[in-house]
Amino acid sequence: MSRTALEGVRVLDMTHVQSGPSATQLLAWLGADVVKVEAPGGDITRRQLRDVPDADSLYFTMLNCNKRSITLNTKTERGQQILAALIRGADVMVENFAPGAVERMGFTWERIREINPRIVYASIKGFGEGPYTAFKAYEVVAQAMGGSMATTGFEDGPPLATGAQIGDSGTGIHAVAAILAALLQRERTGRGQRVNVAMQHAVLNLCRVKLRDQQRLAHGPLAEYPNDDFGEEVPRSGNASGGGQPGWAVRCAPGGPNDYVYVIVQPIGWTPLSALIGRPELAGDPEWATPEARLPKLAKMFQLIEEWTSTLPKWQVLEQLNAHNIPCGPILSPKEIIEDPSLAANDMIVEVGHPERGTFTTVGNPLKLSDSPTTITTPPLLGQHNEEIYIGELGLGDEELRLLRSGGVI
Repeated sequence: MSRTALEGVRVLDMTHVQSGPSATQLLAWLGADVVKVEAPGGDITRRQLRDVPDADSLYFTMLNCNKRSITLNTKTERGQQILAALIRGADVMVENFAPGAVERMGFTWERIREINPRIVYASIKGFGEGPYTAFKAYEVVAQAMGGSMATTGFEDGPPLATGAQIGDSGTGIHAVAAILAALLQRERTGRGQRVNVAMQHAVLNLCRVKLRDQQRLAHGPLAEYPNDDFGEEVPRSGNASGGGQPGWAVRCAPGGPNDYVYVIVQPIGWTPLSALIGRPELAGDPEWATPEARLPKLAKMFQLIEEWTSTLPKWQVLEQLNAHNIPCGPILSPKEIIEDPSLAANDMIVEVGHPERGTFTTVGNPLKLSDSPTTITTPPLLGQHNEEIYIGELGLGDEELRLLRSGGVI
């Protein structure tokens, strides 16, 4: 029987909303026993953006699969004693409270390390130490301050947020990498350690090509950009690929909001592409034949390509381009992604049953391990595992559990 990659690893999940839960869900998908510790009122996202009355929202369910849930009021003395016991038995503790919140509970890193010297204690914050430390961090705030928004959008328009959650879930992925590295190091040293990941830093790490271009800009205009004018800062460049090979999203028939295909024009692809668009003479025209000749005319080049693509549905465009090994991809809407059979076949779009809301669709584990296949299981109801963990694992009695409930500790 195959064993999961993180079998035997206990994760104390003191996270909420998205950045933390996305990290701990990945750890759960990799086989860790993730115990979500919630205040008696529950993670706020259980109630946010509800589509089914009195049931946990999709916001919560899609970020908390494969976990167990207990409730605990850590502001009470007994709650803090129980938290100490939970820390003692954990391999990893993850939190994404506001700066200083866990310390105000009485759980400084020094105390946590004293309780359990082997624990990996990971904190996700908005910002690192400095003038931004106390700023409230949200997804788009992180995008704004990490370099993403300034370089997203069109030259004559405002900065734009990306629909990908690079600030929240992107930071969660960074946190998982750090946690796994710390666990591996613990195998050699026997010691746990502190892990800090900031949302601004994670977004910045994903925007490095724009920092590359900022430095290149000191030596002259960026030829691969479609922009006409360059100042002292990297401009917004619409759908330009940002790499050595020019690319753009071109419109297809019948002209709906997502009837586009993204096309990249490699040097080797220009001759077959010229033939496809009905302009084969451009393959030998010195004004068009080389990448250097085409660079000053990127807008015109993609206009010529769009004159062809706009007459065909995007799936026909895709078929013809791929037949000539021209890099391309259709713009897929969320609806198309949910209905994509190949994503379902790859367990990236999965159906999960839920006791309150019925079946819902969620994203599967993108990390595919040959010896550790992932089965997505339903997210826990609030406090669903109180008895299992408090009585079965911590050894509390039935009567004490009743008193904890009546006293507001759980």
